[in-house]
Amino acid sequence: MAKNQQHAHHNHIALKVPEGTVSGQPVRVGAYTGVALIDRLPDGTATVWLDGSWTIDVAGAAKQGDVVYITPAGTLTTTKTGNFPWGTAAADKSTGTAPLEVAPFGKNPVSATAAA
Repeated sequence: MAKNQQHAHHNHIALKVPEGTVSGQPVRVGAYTGVALIDRLPDGTATVWLDGSWTIDVAGAAKQGDVVYITPAGTLTTTKTGNFPWGTAAADKSTGTAPLEVAPFGKNPVSATAAA
């Protein structure tokens, strides 16, 4: 058996997150997208959950299955231009900013440096 495995499932890990990150907030760290489980620690890290679904405010209309993007400011939107793919809408939502169930991509297959 391989002895170099670090995480069996890699669903929640400590990542260096942006300053001001608080529990329940969507985050992007390179190609990782998820939700902070705890407030940012003094060492700059927080445990980030990369799986599941979360109710988070999203700007714009969405249909179930649509891609949801994260802005450079760390908020979620349905606007693709200038933003990074963050996850998938798990329900429908009308225009405006309101709570929406979304599932983060986790280990995002899109390039960590690419803006969609």
